[in-house]
Amino acid sequence: MDSNLFSQQTRSAVPPDIKMRYCLYARKSTESDERQTLSIESQVKEMLQIAERENLEIIDIRRESKSAKDSNKRPIFKELIRDISEDRFNAILTWAPDRLSRNAGDLGSLVDLMDAKKLLSIRTYGQAFSDSPNEKFLLMILCSQAKLENDNRGINVKRGLRTRCEMGLWPTCPPTGYFKEKRIDHKGGCLVDPDRAPVIKQMFEKIAYKKWSGRKIYHWLKFDLNFRTALGKKHLSLGNIYRILDNTFYYGAFEYPRGSGNWYQGKHKPIITKELFDLVQEQIKNSQLVRKENIEFAFTKIMRCGLCGSGISATEKFKKLKNGNHNRHVYYGCTKAKDKNCKCGYINETDLIKQLQKCIDKIDIKKTPMENKIKSEIRRFKKFQSMVTGKNDNININDVDIKNYAKFLLKEGRIEEKRELLDCLNGEILLKNKSCYLLS
Repeated sequence: MDSNLFSQQTRSAVPPDIKMRYCLYARKSTESDERQTLSIESQVKEMLQIAERENLEIIDIRRESKSAKDSNKRPIFKELIRDISEDRFNAILTWAPDRLSRNAGDLGSLVDLMDAKKLLSIRTYGQAFSDSPNEKFLLMILCSQAKLENDNRGINVKRGLRTRCEMGLWPTCPPTGYFKEKRIDHKGGCLVDPDRAPVIKQMFEKIAYKKWSGRKIYHWLKFDLNFRTALGKKHLSLGNIYRILDNTFYYGAFEYPRGSGNWYQGKHKPIITKELFDLVQEQIKNSQLVRKENIEFAFTKIMRCGLCGSGISATEKFKKLKNGNHNRHVYYGCTKAKDKNCKCGYINETDLIKQLQKCIDKIDIKKTPMENKIKSEIRRFKKFQSMVTGKNDNININDVDIKNYAKFLLKEGRIEEKRELLDCLNGEILLKNKSCYLLS
């Protein structure tokens, strides 16, 4: 490599009396994670050798692990641009132009800094670019070429994935219950996981035939079977369970990409039948409709279990009376998300309200934001009363029993009013052994 190459390219563009302050910038390549790390360090090593040979002043070294495909997505690069704008640096030393930019936005930022005489030079392993029309034009061509390569690579990858789908091969990591075929002559095929596939099938059967809920499946997998994924060695979350139950791949067909409307028939061996899958979807749909039709419960989002720390859920029961009417009862209890054997118990909403009212008696309302909220509500009610009746009753707000008004809201207020009221308490409401208490 001719060491005079840089000076020949920049001799006429950079005034000799200006001191060049370089920032060494290294960014990962498009290889695997391990090789990316090595690539960054090897870039730094090579650039430091150039700096020593050319007697360049390196002010700072910046390492970036973000892709340059999209503009304004690299925090280290944004800091570099800002520091150049603030005159901390006036030159960049990097391995190649595509380390700096593979998109038009970031390239434009560099060229703008050159036009503003803030960025005087960009030095790479084999080239140098300064504020001259020809060199800026060459820089833009090289970075645009990198963008073209990125775009073409994306097109080629998508074409390859589409081809694999048309062959009936799942193009990405297979879902739980399958693993990838590693034989070269069958590369990309999905084989049934003999350890996990039977469990996946049982999940569908328990939903379809035994009417199990997703939560019950979750507890069964985690606590009874200690079921874990093959790749992550982790338990399935509730969200993952529902995604499995909604995945058509298990009966043979699959859509890729998801939501595209492009359906393919896979070559893999199905774990379940199409009929079983449809039964599960119908069961899930019906259970979701029931949940949507239920009213929202007032106290489900303000308490947690005092035994295991899980959230509190609610359920409603209807008791038919002799006259044909129905009495509605709401019960609150632990979701048992953290401990399926939790003995928290269930409490009727009527009894819960009474216990919450007792909690109000035990606190000093004047030391909580509750007082101001209640006084504000009373003032609003007085204005409403005055407008409707035409009478202006001179009620001193200080004579109103704030605690009694709070108790009234707990019993007769709207769901939003009840939650807003209890949110003002200085402490956490816990439900334990059919009793609630305030933990300060």
